[in-house]
Amino acid sequence: MIPEVTETHREKAYALLKADADRILKLIEVQIENLTMPQCPLYEEVLDTQMFGLSREIDFAVRLNLIGENEGKALLENLERQLNRLHETAQNTV
Repeated sequence: MIPEVTETHREKAYALLKADADRILKLIEVQIENLTMPQCPLYEEVLDTQMFGLSREIDFAVRLNLIGENEGKALLENLERQLNRLHETAQNTV
């Protein structure tokens, strides 16, 4: 028997996904500041890999009914907006 998903489980799942999104943002911040510029293939590879992984985590959580589909989309869209701001800032300081 599968236990019922409680609000605590949903909150924890969202918090874990949010922490992963924050980790990706921090990783890209460090990469932009110290390692490579946004035009670098390594930057794109890291970003694509991390975003793909997070989207798969979100899909899994949605399928388990731990978060809503709209919550998952909003989490990804928010991260994408933040990453775009970072990218624009990096481009303007070059």
